[in-house]
Amino acid sequence: MTDSLRLTPEQCSRKCDPTQFTFKTTAELEPVTQIPGQERAIEAMRFGIGMRSQGYNLYALGAAGIGRHTTIHHYLETIASTQSTPLDWVYVNNFQQPHKPIGIQLPAGQGVVLQQDIQHLIEDLRSAIPTAFEAEEYHNRIAEIEDTFKDRAENAFAELTKEAERHQITLLRTPRGFAFAPLKDGKVLNTQEFHKLPEKEQARLREIIAVLEEQLNTILRQQPQWQREAREKVRELNREVALFAVGHLIDDLRKKYAAHPEVIGYLDNAQENVIENLQQFRGEEDEDASPTVGDHDKPSFRRYEVNVLVDNSKTKGAPILYEDNPLYASLVGRIEHMAQMGALFTDFTLIKSGALHRANGGYLILDAVKLLSQPYSWEGLKRILFAREITIQTLEQLFSLVSTVSLEPEPIPLDIKIILIGDRTLYYLLYAYDPEFAELFKVAADFEDRIEYSEDNNQLYARLIATIAKREELLPIQREAVARVIEHSARMVEDSQQLSTHVLPIADLLREADFFAREAGQQQVRREDIQTAINAQIRRVDRVRDRLYDEIRRGSLLIDTEGEKIAQVNGLSIMDLGNFAFGAPSRITATARLGEGEVVDIERETEMGGPIHSKGVFILSSFLAARYASDKPLSLSASLAFEQNYGGIEGDSASMAELCALLSALAYAPIKQSLAITGSVNQLGQ
Repeated sequence: MTDSLRLTPEQCSRKCDPTQFTFKTTAELEPVTQIPGQERAIEAMRFGIGMRSQGYNLYALGAAGIGRHTTIHHYLETIASTQSTPLDWVYVNNFQQPHKPIGIQLPAGQGVVLQQDIQHLIEDLRSAIPTAFEAEEYHNRIAEIEDTFKDRAENAFAELTKEAERHQITLLRTPRGFAFAPLKDGKVLNTQEFHKLPEKEQARLREIIAVLEEQLNTILRQQPQWQREAREKVRELNREVALFAVGHLIDDLRKKYAAHPEVIGYLDNAQENVIENLQQFRGEEDEDASPTVGDHDKPSFRRYEVNVLVDNSKTKGAPILYEDNPLYASLVGRIEHMAQMGALFTDFTLIKSGALHRANGGYLILDAVKLLSQPYSWEGLKRILFAREITIQTLEQLFSLVSTVSLEPEPIPLDIKIILIGDRTLYYLLYAYDPEFAELFKVAADFEDRIEYSEDNNQLYARLIATIAKREELLPIQREAVARVIEHSARMVEDSQQLSTHVLPIADLLREADFFAREAGQQQVRREDIQTAINAQIRRVDRVRDRLYDEIRRGSLLIDTEGEKIAQVNGLSIMDLGNFAFGAPSRITATARLGEGEVVDIERETEMGGPIHSKGVFILSSFLAARYASDKPLSLSASLAFEQNYGGIEGDSASMAELCALLSALAYAPIKQSLAITGSVNQLGQ
């Protein structure tokens, strides 16, 4: 075997010299603008956000707690503040096809203004239209139209009556209609008197009456036409009056929104619809009206309202949105329904925006695990990104689960950058198994979980600690305490040449140290407070370790710590329990005898050892055969076992200890029991 290297205490525990810092407390330091050591991720973000081509969305990969959210938010804020504010989006009624609402874009802040203008217009129309139709001039013109119709009918009957009287015939009005009867000396002849007349006279009268009846029928047939003409004139008058009442109000809005053709088109259609539905503004009963949900919410007036889907009136620059709960409806929007008299009712005013609408023109940050955990959210997001437009469709519509008529809002064009935040494993799984992922998320921003231990990085780390302290409103932290935090950071990353970039546990440590400092009545956080917080963190979770060590002291777990033994060694296992890990000794024993070169791993044979552990045993077997029996068969039969192991074992870090136990058994060489061994060995004995 190769010569071992002796580690000095300084190499086992890195000490940070507080004299390298020129400040006394963190109150003197300027905050950092980004997490130290993330230059690679920042470069990737700069590239991905700068690329405007389709598919250059970002996936921020790295371990949780290393400041991905903070870094991304800060960088996006610096970029977004220099970009233009996106447009507002509103939905209005499609009067020709009400199930297909129309989307209109307006400058930021104008969506709410248009909504208010239309609300004021509705209120003005509800008062102006009834007033116009209650005017005396209107009633006079209605009376004139009615009189014209009556005069036409009366004149026709008067002419017919005169014509009949010239032939000694009169026109009678009976309960069953009109009838002609002959006259004699100004009196109507009855049937008997008529039959007493000469035949020639009867025939003449019958011919005249037949002609008169034909003229009467012509008049009666014309009456419905005259009534239609009268109604048409009334409608024309109503339209004229309505235009007079409505026109100037809508004309004012046309002038205000002259630069927006879509709004002008909507106002034209709204004006035409108002004229066609005057009875609703005049307070007359509308048999076709839907059940009401309030006076101003009658469907007859809701159809003219404006639904503000996206309001950017308070947005400065490009929007930055983090959607914590990426449900399908939360992303793409939803169409709500209202229950009315046992039936569901919906219209364009019940269309609600999703996160994609609100972040359109800017940046949307999503947690990858949460996104993939929600049914259809991932597929819906990909569909929208490929289409580059947001189409609001409910899941019932997508899967044809409902047969009722629903809304089909006009799609909204999409211009957005999506930033997914997730771990590395998920990124590689998506890249391998979802071919569309590589098309849509072409930029990977890989965040470091450690940085090099150096004086420059120590200075940056001190500023990071100062930033956390100011953000959390903690007491100022002394430089000796900062040095202890840096030492603990190196301990966290298990490398004396590295520092951890996991901000979350560092922030937790500072908050807890602040608690102990305040409890002790201190005005600053001292090194002692940091150590107290570290000890308290360990104390809260070290119950299992204490119980294990107690079992060793009581002899329930057989671990020797004194003297020397043959074929027996203490292996050092790492017990990882959440955020706490500790070393625990495990007795490893070996037996050796004459045999055929077989080394039996009892853990593997009983299926209590994992594949990596079994690999380590095979390697040490190969080392023995190559070192001691390179030119002849190895006449050895040996076995290895972890004593009192009831939970299984995995990893190759026990192979060094197992080799020591096996060599001790072969050579009858004792091993010091005061040592615990961990580490792996390769086939060359290194």
